[in-house]
Amino acid sequence: MATIHVDIVSAEGEIHSGDAAMVFAPAEMGEVGIAPRHAPLLTGLIPGEVRVQTPDGNEENFYITGGMLEVQPHAVTVLADTALRGDQLDEAAALAARDEARKALDGIAEETDLRRAQAELAEAEARYRAAQKLKGKR
Repeated sequence: MATIHVDIVSAEGEIHSGDAAMVFAPAEMGEVGIAPRHAPLLTGLIPGEVRVQTPDGNEENFYITGGMLEVQPHAVTVLADTALRGDQLDEAAALAARDEARKALDGIAEETDLRRAQAELAEAEARYRAAQKLKGKR
């Protein structure tokens, strides 16, 4: 079976390094799937879940807050703003962050504050969805 090497890194350091049969990531234009010998690609990432299917058939999950994805035929690099392993996600904390972000949107008058609040809500929603999805896999 062909594999592709995957590195997931953030400002905090390396989160994951290993071989994969397939990688899925939340690109700006929609989710992308990367298989071995994929065409070169460089794209922005949005908050969401990165899934790494290992050669033995298991799946490892990571939550990112955005960043960049670089794909070469034999390597995938996720340069995340922030990244957590799936088992580090706390559903209750994600729900609280989502509710707080929704409340922050109420009563905002300035457009710059509105954009920031909308981005924070999108990130909180993605974290909560990832936590809910991974809850059943633990």
